[in-house]
Amino acid sequence: MAKTFFITTAIDYTNSAPHIGHAYEKILADVIARYRRLKGDDVFFLTGVDQHGQKVQQSAEKEGVPPEQFVAGVTEQFIALWDKLDVRYDAWAATTDPLHKKCVQGMLQRLFDEGKIYKDKQVGFYSVRQEQFLTDKDRNESGEFGPEWGEVEQREEENYYFKLAEHKQWLLDFIDARSKAGNPFVV
Repeated sequence: MAKTFFITTAIDYTNSAPHIGHAYEKILADVIARYRRLKGDDVFFLTGVDQHGQKVQQSAEKEGVPPEQFVAGVTEQFIALWDKLDVRYDAWAATTDPLHKKCVQGMLQRLFDEGKIYKDKQVGFYSVRQEQFLTDKDRNESGEFGPEWGEVEQREEENYYFKLAEHKQWLLDFIDARSKAGNPFVV
C-alpha cells in the first residue's frame, strides 16, 4: 500500500549565490524522494528560498541595488542550479510569494487571536553573521565571543514568541508515540 511521504529542505537565504552545501542538501533530498517514488509512495518534495533578512539587505546595499532586485537574481541562480542538477521538487516556496505571505499572516493571526503568541522585548548580545542572539554559553574559555560569531553587538528587539511550554506534554507524547512506532527520528 502506498504511503504519503513529505520531504522538505531548508529554504536557502538569498544573500549570496548557491554553494556546494546547498547542492548537497538538495541532492540528498532528491535521492530520498526518488527512492520513495520508486517504492510506490505518494511523494511531495518542497524546497525554496528565504528572500528576507538582514544579510539580504546588507548584500543588496553592497551591490548597490534594491533588495527585491538582488534576491530576484540570486533566486534565479538557485533555480538554475537545481535545473542543472536535475533536482525534481514538486513545489517551490519563496517568502516573497503572495500566497506564502497570505498563509503565514493567516497562521500568525490565528495564533495571536488564540493567545498562543505574545510580543516581548529581547535585549542581549547579537551575532550579525549568524543572525541570532547569543548567551553566556556561546562564550569561549576567556569569556569572549569567538570569531565564528563575526561582529557581535548589543541589541534590543521587540519580537513575537510562541508559548511552547503550553504544548510540552502533547509534544513529548507525540515523540514518544513515534519512537514506539519504530522510527524515532521522523516526526
